[in-house]
Amino acid sequence: MGKESKSGGCLGWLLAIVILALVVGAIVYAVKQKIDHANDNKPSPVPGPPGAIDKKYADALKIAMQFFDIQKSGKLVNNKISWRGDSGLKDGNEANLDLSKGMYDAGDHMKFGFPMAFTATVLSWAILEYGDQMAAVNQLEPAQQSLKWITDFLINAHPKDNVLYIQVIFFSLHRVRNLMPFPWLYWKRYLIWNLIAQSFNKKADEVYLHLTFFSLPTLWQVGDPDLDHKCWERPENMKEKRPLTQVNITVPGTEVAAETAAAMASASLVFKTSNSAYSSTLLKHAKQLFNFADKYPASYSENIPEVATYYNSTGYGDELLWAASWLYHATGDRSYLDYATGENGKQFASWGSPTWFSWDNKNAGTQVLLSRLSLFGAKGVSGNSGLRNYRSSAEGVMCGLLPKSPSATSSRTDGGLVWISEWNALQHPVASAFLAALYSDYMLTSQTAKITCGDHSFKPSDLRKFAKSQADYVLGKNPLKMSFLVGYGDKYPQYVHHRGASIPADATTGCTDGFKWLDSTEPNPNVAVGGLVGGPFLNETYIDSRNNSMQAEPTTYNSALIVGLISSLVTTSSAVKSFT
Repeated sequence: MGKESKSGGCLGWLLAIVILALVVGAIVYAVKQKIDHANDNKPSPVPGPPGAIDKKYADALKIAMQFFDIQKSGKLVNNKISWRGDSGLKDGNEANLDLSKGMYDAGDHMKFGFPMAFTATVLSWAILEYGDQMAAVNQLEPAQQSLKWITDFLINAHPKDNVLYIQVIFFSLHRVRNLMPFPWLYWKRYLIWNLIAQSFNKKADEVYLHLTFFSLPTLWQVGDPDLDHKCWERPENMKEKRPLTQVNITVPGTEVAAETAAAMASASLVFKTSNSAYSSTLLKHAKQLFNFADKYPASYSENIPEVATYYNSTGYGDELLWAASWLYHATGDRSYLDYATGENGKQFASWGSPTWFSWDNKNAGTQVLLSRLSLFGAKGVSGNSGLRNYRSSAEGVMCGLLPKSPSATSSRTDGGLVWISEWNALQHPVASAFLAALYSDYMLTSQTAKITCGDHSFKPSDLRKFAKSQADYVLGKNPLKMSFLVGYGDKYPQYVHHRGASIPADATTGCTDGFKWLDSTEPNPNVAVGGLVGGPFLNETYIDSRNNSMQAEPTTYNSALIVGLISSLVTTSSAVKSFT
C-alpha cells in the first residue's frame, strides 16, 4: 500500500512537471513570436559610409568597367586597351559635325542613339547612387570618363533644338531578330539558310539578306546593305561610307529624343559639382530634347522602319515619363513631376502592371526612381496620388522578383536566374537585380521595414539577397560554373561575337577577308574584358561560338546595367536622399 502511494505521488509530480514545461514552452513561443513580429516591423539599421569591401564584387567591377574602353570610337585618349586604336574619326563629316566619339553598340561597329543614350542614363544613375562605392575601389573616375565619352557624342548629335542625329552603320544579320515575333523560329530559319548557302559557296548572311530585304522601303541611307552586311573587320580598318540619319520635325522620333533627354538630364547631375559649365550644357540640351519629344509625339520605329530592324521600340510613352522624372530630379521644376504623375502617368506608366526594365521599356525604372521621392519624404510631394501609384507599382515589381513572394515570376532557370528572353537573356535579370538593390537601399535609408506581397512581407535584406543571387549567377555560381562576364574568373566565354576581339591587332584586313576570323576555330586573340555576353538558354546551356550572336554577343548597355548592379554590392552604404 505504501509503495503504491509513493509510486502514485511520483507520477503526479512527473505529470505536473510536464504540464509546467508545456506552459513555459508556450509562453516562450508566444514571447518569441511577439519579438519576431516586432522585429519584422522594426527597420534595419541605416548603413553608414562605405564599409568593408567585398573583394569578389570589387574585382568584378574593375573588370566590367573596361568594356566601355573597348567600345569607344574616336581619337582615344590614354588608351588602356592594347588592341584598340583610333576609329570612326570622320563620323559626322557629311553634316559638318564631330560624331567621332560615342561607343559601338555591341560586337559590331554601329552607333545607335537609342540604346547608347540608355547606356548613359543607367551609368549616370549608377554613379549618382553608388559613386561612393565606386570611389572606394577607384572606379568612380573611369565611370565618369566613360559617361562623358557618350554625352560628348550626344551633345554634338543635337545641333538644333528639333534635330537629333543617329548614326547607323553595319547591316548585321543578327539585328534581323527584331523583325521576327519568335526569335527561335528565326534561328532555325537561319540554320536552314546556312545549309542552302553552303551549296552556293556563300555565307548565310549574304543569301538570307539578299532574299529577305531587297524590297525594304528606303526612307534614308543606311550605308550600303550589299556591302555593309558582308563586313567583318577591326573598327580601326573601316573604310566604308558611314552615312547619317536624323529625327526632326518632319520625321520625329519620340523614343530616342526622350531617352537622350533622360541621359543628358541624369548626366547633368553627375557633373554638377565637378564641371558646372558642362552640366549646364547637358541640362539645356535635355530640356530642348524633351520639348521636341513631347511636342512631336511619334514612334521612331514607325517613322523610320529601317530602325526597327535593329532596335524596334514598343512605344514612346515610357521614355517621356522617364525623361520627365530625370528632368525633375535635375531641375526641381514641379512641372516635370506633374507631367509624370498626372494624365501622362495614367496613360503610359502601366501602374499596377509590372514590366521588365530594359533599353525598350523604362516603366519599372521610372517607378523605382520616383519611389525615392515618397520614401525619402521629398518636399512638396505629399498627397501626390501619382507618386503613390509609382511606389505601389515599384513594390509590385519587387514582389515579382522575390522567389518566395506569392506573385513571384515563374520564369526562372533551375539555377535561379530570372529568364525572359532567348536573345540577350542576361539583360532582364541584371536590370531587375539593379532595381532590387536600389529599392533595398531606399528602404534601409528611409527606415522602411518591409514591403507586403500578398500575405507575405519582405525586408530590404530579402531584396539584396535576390540582387546578389543574380550577380553571383552571372559571375559563375551556376550549373555551368562559368562566368558570363568576360575576363572574370577562371572560366568565361572564349569565342565572343565581337569583331575587334576576334581579329589580331596586327592583322590587315578589308571588309570581307576578315570573315576568316569569324569562322576561325581558335579562341579570340583579344579578350573583350568586361563584356557581358547574352547568356544561357532556359535549360542553362551556353554554346560558346563566335557565330552564336544570340548568346555570345556583349552589348554596351548590358555593361551599364552590370556596372550598376555590382557597384551596389561592392560594399554597403546609405542611399543619397537627394541628387542635388
